[in-house]
Amino acid sequence: MQRSRLFSIPTNLQGANAVRQFFQFPQRATNLQTELLAGLTTFVTIAPFLVVNANLLSVAIFLEQPGDLFAQLLTAGALTGAIATALLGLVTNYPFVLAPGTGLITLFVFSIVLKMHLSWPLALGAVLVQGIIFTTLSLSQVRHQMMQVIPGSIKHATSVGIGLFIAYVGLSGTPEPPALGAGIIVANVATKTTLGSLRQPATLMAFLGFALVMGLVVRRVKGALLWGILGTALIAWCLGIAPLPQGIFALPQWPTDLVGKAVMGLTTLTWQQSGNFAIAVFILLFVNLSDAIGCFVGLGQQGQLTNDEGELPGAAQALSVTGMGNMVGAVLGVPPVVPYLEAAAGIAEGGRSGFTSLCVAVLLLVSLTLTPLFAAIPMFAIAPALVLVGVLMMSLVRCINWSNLTEAIPAFLIIVLTPLTFSIADGLAIGFIAHAFLQIVQGPFRALKRTDLLLAALSLLYLGLITLGVSA
Repeated sequence: MQRSRLFSIPTNLQGANAVRQFFQFPQRATNLQTELLAGLTTFVTIAPFLVVNANLLSVAIFLEQPGDLFAQLLTAGALTGAIATALLGLVTNYPFVLAPGTGLITLFVFSIVLKMHLSWPLALGAVLVQGIIFTTLSLSQVRHQMMQVIPGSIKHATSVGIGLFIAYVGLSGTPEPPALGAGIIVANVATKTTLGSLRQPATLMAFLGFALVMGLVVRRVKGALLWGILGTALIAWCLGIAPLPQGIFALPQWPTDLVGKAVMGLTTLTWQQSGNFAIAVFILLFVNLSDAIGCFVGLGQQGQLTNDEGELPGAAQALSVTGMGNMVGAVLGVPPVVPYLEAAAGIAEGGRSGFTSLCVAVLLLVSLTLTPLFAAIPMFAIAPALVLVGVLMMSLVRCINWSNLTEAIPAFLIIVLTPLTFSIADGLAIGFIAHAFLQIVQGPFRALKRTDLLLAALSLLYLGLITLGVSA
């Protein structure tokens, strides 16, 4: 099918030839027009998460009240994504995207800052430390050994549990101003949780947003999430349910109150906090490393970039860039970067090289001029995007061997307890302990791996710290 003239550009320019050669267009069976369209498609798909992530981070990272650093968080997130994505495209020549991930941001906000009681500068320090460890591991053979000893069922269950957690965050939330959350799930004394009231305008708008987004997604409309979020927000603005934006364009607000706080946070680490800090680094490292390896291989397979053994050539470089992106993000004031599965949209459009990534990076920088518009988007308009992330991550549940109870029980506990305890760390810890216990019961004891015992011991230490109040 012929491409739109909108993407028809001169191909006889010397610069265009240099781009084709550098990014190996002939070898990748692609061209400049296709790569531009793929980059735009990927950006439109991931753009809503800039707002989602900044809103989530605003719950934990603020000066005087939640939300007062929204503009700076938005700038830091987009800038981190642009730097990491551009570097990934140049180093690996793959059409992937790196940016602060919603799943790890949820872990950072609710588990590490709010539940483990680490100050947000110290929590960013944990992100910086794990980024250094991540980069070191990515350059060694340890990454292969680590991913081999952790059972696949726990890896898949972790992703599913995070997906449910993200969806739960989207469905809940106070519907009254100024929060304007979806309020579809609310607290209840008798039943713990229950369905929210349809008398709340924000809840009604959330349902409208679900209908709009899901309808566009099913119809395979490109940028369904973006159009659904903007459409819901526009209706809410017109009806007076949410405040109108104070503008559309503005100069980006440099993250003055965020830059360097990770380093400063490390100087505040006390002996009493060292246990929680170590657990935070471990949990961030495990989730980030397993997600990165899984995403890179999965996206590589979709784009037919893997070899005959199903391995992604240059995976070490991709992981190294991810680790460096984590360090850059921590210094700028945002949690770890992750490969975005939404890059699959650009790959589906034919993106096969790092030029797709460069296009996304440029568009991320351009998006910084739209901060006033993003800031006015209410949380109930973003809720459908969070739920859809949960839907996508839920698909991994089929990879768990449910017929083997020694794998199924720990996986189930992780999936259920992660959203119910409102803590990814708690769900993982209980899953590790259950896995080691069932391995011991099943026997023989000599078949039990030392790493299983180590993970269970660290998990017991973590649970002991938080339940005995040492982390407070």
